[in-house]
Amino acid sequence: MRHIVIPDTGTAAAWREAARACLMQGLSPADIAWGSESSERGLFEDQPVSCAAPVRMTVPRSFVELAEAVCWHRDEDRFARLYAFLWRLKDAPQLMSDRGDRDLAHLRAMEKSVRRCQHKMKAFVRFREIGNRDDPRRSFAAWFEPTHHTLEPTADFFVRRFADMDWRIATPDLTAIFEQGALRLAPGHPKPALPDDSSEALWLTYFRSIFNPARLKVQAMTSEMPKKYWKNLPEAATIADLIATAPARARAMAEAAPTLPPMRAEKARLQLAAHESAWSGPTEALPSAIRACTRCPLHRTATQAVPGAGRLDADLMIVGEQPGDQEDLAGLPFVGPAGQLFDRIAQLAGLERSEAFVTNAVKHFKFTPRGKRRLHQRPNSGEIEHCRGWLDAERRLVQPKLTLALGATAAEALTGSGAGILARRGTVEQLADGTPVLVAVHPSYLLRLPDPVERERQTRLFEEDLRLAADMVRRLRAEAGAIRAAST
Repeated sequence: MRHIVIPDTGTAAAWREAARACLMQGLSPADIAWGSESSERGLFEDQPVSCAAPVRMTVPRSFVELAEAVCWHRDEDRFARLYAFLWRLKDAPQLMSDRGDRDLAHLRAMEKSVRRCQHKMKAFVRFREIGNRDDPRRSFAAWFEPTHHTLEPTADFFVRRFADMDWRIATPDLTAIFEQGALRLAPGHPKPALPDDSSEALWLTYFRSIFNPARLKVQAMTSEMPKKYWKNLPEAATIADLIATAPARARAMAEAAPTLPPMRAEKARLQLAAHESAWSGPTEALPSAIRACTRCPLHRTATQAVPGAGRLDADLMIVGEQPGDQEDLAGLPFVGPAGQLFDRIAQLAGLERSEAFVTNAVKHFKFTPRGKRRLHQRPNSGEIEHCRGWLDAERRLVQPKLTLALGATAAEALTGSGAGILARRGTVEQLADGTPVLVAVHPSYLLRLPDPVERERQTRLFEEDLRLAADMVRRLRAEAGAIRAAST
């Protein structure tokens, strides 16, 4: 049996070279006794062995990375386990991806333990200054007790992190010394007597300040900061007190926190906010703001947004559904076939459109392309809601005495419901601010009726609705005038 000793420094590279030589000599795992400098020799070691044929193989990179970590494990059998698995790889290279293999699972567990030990070293090494502060390079020292032989593979991290100072990290097995930009390794020794650090008081103050008693989970904390490291951590002296006082501090934090409003009050606030206008700029900038709107996807296909038009001191606001094809191109409301029909019927009813403010509930044209034509599509509730802020802003700007809602979309935008328009037509409803709303059909409804008799009947009803709107505006205007006269 061949006895191979792997040194305590340069361990990973030394094992890799030894394993390569054993493969070239055809030595099976049973022919080799692996050991470290501190391990004892076996009774039957260095006996003659019969070698098999030399083995030439390409080692998977994943195995190289695995072995690089496992070599630093504290288990005395680590080298033998690695070589035994490597010997199996020569005949079954797919083993590195076999999650059910027990040998690989054991090696993966050892690798994970080494990686975790390296992580803890990076997190829990605490330096204390040992040199003169006035020296060109300040000098520090630290004591650490790793679970595995991880100082050597982790030393490069500290070299990169603290390249501008001299330092040494001592462990029971090994000492890493970095002086004048050069790293060297020395034997380990017992824990040295390190001086107190004047900056530790500041560190403890910071550690206490970031400790959140309301989120304390002792089991999770000790999992990430195992108690075996506490004796070398200055902040560990405060942990017992922080844990003991955590419940009282958490209660104090809860009592000092701002109180939340009742659920019904929050719902009322949200409903109020939903009816508030999103516009608070100057009057003259409102049309430009509407034209620049991108609140919903309709702006991507429409030519432009169409704001309302008319007198800003009008007693009547006329609200339609949305711009049509011609309105989308012209940038003005009610200029297409439905608008022209409205104008003719309004003239017969004695309603002067020039005295009103005309707008739409939705500001962009929604359509489906059919060849060169753009077929109108009714806006959905989400699109109505996105435009509600603009309609509210126009209502606040004009402050009409009466609002005429033409069609289901306008009725939904103003009253919250667009259902049953034919049953509601000719009726007056009240908005939340007290403004009356007269509900009527949209002129485009008349244009779509195929039966001439029914179209004629519905047109007469629409004329009556517009006549009612004209009468209501005159009556409301007269009432307002009488109130002003009485007040003077």
